[in-house]
Amino acid sequence: MSIAPTPAAAPLIELDHACVVRGQVRVLHDLDLRIDQGQHTAILGPNGCGKSSFIKLITRELYPLARADGVVAVKVLGQSRWQVDRLRSQLGIVTGDLSSNLADMPGLSVEEAVISGFFASFVVPAHQDVTDTMRERAREALALARALPLLGRSYAELSAGETRRVLIARALVNQPRALLLDEPSTGLDLVSRQHLIDTMRHLAHQGITLVLVTHHIEEVIPEIQRVVLMKSGRLFADGERGQLLRGGPLSEVFGGPIEVREEDGRLTAWARAL
Repeated sequence: MSIAPTPAAAPLIELDHACVVRGQVRVLHDLDLRIDQGQHTAILGPNGCGKSSFIKLITRELYPLARADGVVAVKVLGQSRWQVDRLRSQLGIVTGDLSSNLADMPGLSVEEAVISGFFASFVVPAHQDVTDTMRERAREALALARALPLLGRSYAELSAGETRRVLIARALVNQPRALLLDEPSTGLDLVSRQHLIDTMRHLAHQGITLVLVTHHIEEVIPEIQRVVLMKSGRLFADGERGQLLRGGPLSEVFGGPIEVREEDGRLTAWARAL
């Protein structure tokens, strides 16, 4: 199962001076950003910089302020209006919140968790028939996410690393054009994080566009060559990996001295003593 963008494909994400207010606080300021299909991109910044609000803006959990000039501030795959289930069939979304919701479903198997992605629900609806084609697609998605050996397991008994791979398979079951990954390595141990990194690299080589939202520099795999830095709800910098994943720009964004080392395409970052 390999998904590749067409030559004339619409941009994956377009933000045209998008602003978002929650309560009385403006959490996103004038975001102007275009991510094309096939352009693996990392959105990087410290906690509280607006990354979660950015994700909710794309998934329609938050809405931008209306523009006085009538210009649409947010488009996904060229469209400004989406039904949630239609959006998730085009842009696979992997978040930690989804993992918690699935774990609360009693008796949910890994296969059922993946198949539920067809219906944009936490379980397979009782009135819906699961076809042989759906089961085959679920197996293909698990294989693509390197999680096929988990097929017969209960979702609730999986480790954090295993659930992350199953969530990726669930997002892939609709054969989306891209994946939006929200802090995918949170809570993972070193071995599980390496499994995740291997999975992301495998997906990138299959032609699936990755948009990685994170504050962990180690997650930015070599295939991701574009980096967008966020700070205080604004786009601080947008450029090539080699320019921005360095001590200088990262120290400004994170508000403290950061050291970065790269070895064979793998990045390691740490904060120097103040």
